[in-house]
Amino acid sequence: MPKFYIEGGVPLEGRVRISGRKNSALAVIPASLLADSPSVLENLPAIEDVRTYARILQALGVRVKLEGDRLSIDPTTLTTFRAPDNLVKRMRASYYLLGVMLAKYGYAEVALPGGCDIGQRPIDQHLKGFRALGADVVVEYGVVKARADRLVGATIYLDVASVGATINIMLAASMAEGLTVIENAAKESHIVDLANYLNAMGVRIVGAGTDVIKIHGTDRLTGCSHAVIPDEIEAATYMMAAVATRGSVKLENVVPKHLDPIAAKLREAGAEVVEDGDTLTVTCRQRPRAVNVKTLPYPGFPTDAQQPMTVVLALADGTSMLTETVWESRFKHVDELLRMGCRIRVEGRTAIIEGVERLYGAHVRATDLRAGAALVVAALAAEGTSVISGVEHIDRGYEKMETKLRGLGARIERVEDEDRVPAPEPRLRSVGR
Repeated sequence: MPKFYIEGGVPLEGRVRISGRKNSALAVIPASLLADSPSVLENLPAIEDVRTYARILQALGVRVKLEGDRLSIDPTTLTTFRAPDNLVKRMRASYYLLGVMLAKYGYAEVALPGGCDIGQRPIDQHLKGFRALGADVVVEYGVVKARADRLVGATIYLDVASVGATINIMLAASMAEGLTVIENAAKESHIVDLANYLNAMGVRIVGAGTDVIKIHGTDRLTGCSHAVIPDEIEAATYMMAAVATRGSVKLENVVPKHLDPIAAKLREAGAEVVEDGDTLTVTCRQRPRAVNVKTLPYPGFPTDAQQPMTVVLALADGTSMLTETVWESRFKHVDELLRMGCRIRVEGRTAIIEGVERLYGAHVRATDLRAGAALVVAALAAEGTSVISGVEHIDRGYEKMETKLRGLGARIERVEDEDRVPAPEPRLRSVGR
């Protein structure tokens, strides 16, 4: 397995181009199967999850061609309704095949999905939505099976504003008869992006980005071209890396509005954040100030940015409180950060973070995607060298992270051979550090 070898202590300086949004890509790729003609998806991030989805479509018999950030999909060659379990279990977003297959073919069979272990992630709201549209749904031996002679629009109230359930119901309702209304819908930007794609294919969706979404189904969708929006979480990670290393980074190809909650907290912590069209420049030359952060559904502070933000707060002057309201098991990175000199105490869903002046290189392991991003940010800011294992998690959501960071002056290397990885130099730490 690959590892990152990072020599820290270098302020990040320069420009970085932000890739397409991971969560948008993983929604529009399966949505392309609803059409009766080929689609072309552009600005896709070159990440492992996109490659996995392309393999899933190939296993279904779909003709796909992935070139750089462009994916061509011909759904007319589909030959089977069951995707290989070994691919499905690699990522959470594979469950979108349920809504797509049910809508297009009246039958879906998908193994329960995988993804990052960040707490309980039930799909009961997805199944509730399918049943409301008229489907018979059962779960047998870890496989979800859904069947419907026809789907009919309905009003569906989500008990929680689930992003995944909102998307899956939108996909299923796209070919349902009549009007479907999703109440208490999630409002994230990639839901709006998916709605724009479905509208371009022939569905009529209004209200995406609000808590009430109306889908007027159609019996025929036509393939088209679509470019996914920039990835706000990748952007947030580089913003936080700039602050943690006391550098200055210009992010290109962003939607600044999507980054408002991140920018607001970083400004509160003492960073300068300047917007200019589709660019955002983050500069912080001094130690950040302590701030309190609470994760919330969009447009609040995103849970996916919580773990990298922990590193900024760990280096801040003063004590911060970070409260995670979305997932109950999203502090698994804390034990690894403690190895690097952080002072963090977790009480339930709140982390109490006492800022320190410096961090120290260490051997650490990423347990999930965003935890891996947090460890990279910490290693970039730390004195000495760090070795990060579990890089395969990072590859699921960040395009060529080491290449982009080297472009900002970071000393980072991807090491495939474990024997080549040197141990970090031992350092004496004074009491109270």
